[in-house]
Amino acid sequence: MYINRFFGYFISLLVLAGCATTDTTTPSVDWFDEYEQMQPGTPSQMYGTLSDGYGTHDASTDAHHMAVMLPLTGDNAPIGKTIRTSVEMAVLKNAPKNLTVSFYDTTKNPTDTIKSVLATNPEIIVGPVFSGNAKTLRDAKPENLPVLSFTSDADALGNGLLTMNLMPTNGVETIVREMKSDDVNRFIILAPDTDSGRLMAGTAKNAASIYELPLAGIFYYESANPDSIKAVASAASMHNARTAAHTRARQVLSDVLTNERLTIVEKSNLNTQLDKLERTDTIGRIPYDAVLFLGNGDDTKSLASYLRYFDVSARDARFYGTTMWDGSDIASDTTMMGAKFATMPDINSEFSATYEQISGTTPNRLATFGYDATNMAIGMMYSDKSTAAYLLDPSGYMGTDGLFRMQPTGASERALRIVELDGSGTPREIKPAPSDFLSPLYNIEQRHITPAAPMELETPGIDPDDYIRLPERFASSYRSKTIGTNITVAPTVQKSEIVAILPEDDSDTIKSRNFTPIKLESVSRSYIDEYEVYED
Repeated sequence: MYINRFFGYFISLLVLAGCATTDTTTPSVDWFDEYEQMQPGTPSQMYGTLSDGYGTHDASTDAHHMAVMLPLTGDNAPIGKTIRTSVEMAVLKNAPKNLTVSFYDTTKNPTDTIKSVLATNPEIIVGPVFSGNAKTLRDAKPENLPVLSFTSDADALGNGLLTMNLMPTNGVETIVREMKSDDVNRFIILAPDTDSGRLMAGTAKNAASIYELPLAGIFYYESANPDSIKAVASAASMHNARTAAHTRARQVLSDVLTNERLTIVEKSNLNTQLDKLERTDTIGRIPYDAVLFLGNGDDTKSLASYLRYFDVSARDARFYGTTMWDGSDIASDTTMMGAKFATMPDINSEFSATYEQISGTTPNRLATFGYDATNMAIGMMYSDKSTAAYLLDPSGYMGTDGLFRMQPTGASERALRIVELDGSGTPREIKPAPSDFLSPLYNIEQRHITPAAPMELETPGIDPDDYIRLPERFASSYRSKTIGTNITVAPTVQKSEIVAILPEDDSDTIKSRNFTPIKLESVSRSYIDEYEVYED
């Protein structure tokens, strides 16, 4: 209780003091020009004494002013409160007494708020959160005024406005690189039909090209819409074609058994094949061995469940995801065991404990971004380095979420780790996040990505004849048509193994215990057509 009261009192003094205009020396207009001359080295720590983290300026004589722009009222007030708490924590722990901090509400009239902020001549601005506010601030502020925002929209960045948020491209490129190291041969993308979903799919498509990983298809679904999710899972699994091929294979076997004179060995073989088909609903292999899910945990669980329902087993395709799974209960789903995804390192335990003690809640990623943004702002103002040398240090910083750095474009780069689901509720780390930027982590810039259009599945189709074996003398009389769509890649189907081999003896007839002859002419042609039957 005492800590909370003192904390609130201290911050209130800072906020009130921040309402006054402070005369400061602003950085030069070409503040980022020197970036090209800086080389990456050992990442810096942003915490500790001024001499450890912030440089050598005399904090007792230099007056500094920082503005913070957050949604503090309305529906988004919880977001603003989360970040404000972490900002106040950083100020209380690390800021000298001569720092003034002003909080501004961006909810009611962002344009007027921005004018008020700029009128106070801050050295740096932390926030805003949303893309629209960030764009307005970027276009209104002087270029040499740095801003540490929380938007992940690359179109809102630039002109000295940077973001602390994770860029979606980081997570997508990281997991595609992991898929390549897992020797994935071909994969498909399942993404929500949103602007961000199409952007991430475009990133995955670009990454597939960079890492030479063939892409077989891109499917979009409506998030949280069960009918849309089921339809996409059905299409991605080729369920209609594989079901139609299964029906055709059974019909051929039944017709040969009914109409042809066979030896006992031939009857046995055909009955065994038919008995095997009766235990399945589909035949045919899917033309990929991995699925990349670009949606959240709830959508992914539904999609994965339907894929299993439509006979895409764990042996057929491995599952991969992005940071969109972070924080969801997908880690407890035993049907997702073995799936991998990219995510940020665990939140710093010391920060988590302090944040929870103050707020009574567990910190999320916005809280950590706010804490690191405030420490960067303090560090920049009290450092003997230039603005560019501090904010754009190519060596990066070790924050509450691990290693990160800023680019002159305004985008951030965050080092991600790879974890695997084992059904325990806590993902198991199998590849730690990189600890430095000595080697480039990413090849893709979000601002250069084009949203991806849907891509129909590339497949040679399914030939039912590849999954049954007839006596050679009848094979030409029972040719089947290839079933499927987009026959654009060469078939690689292997013949199914035939089990029953008995001594040749025509004295008896052996049948499947569940076998009932079905005449080929009794099958409705329209039933097959609705599964898209194509001529070879």
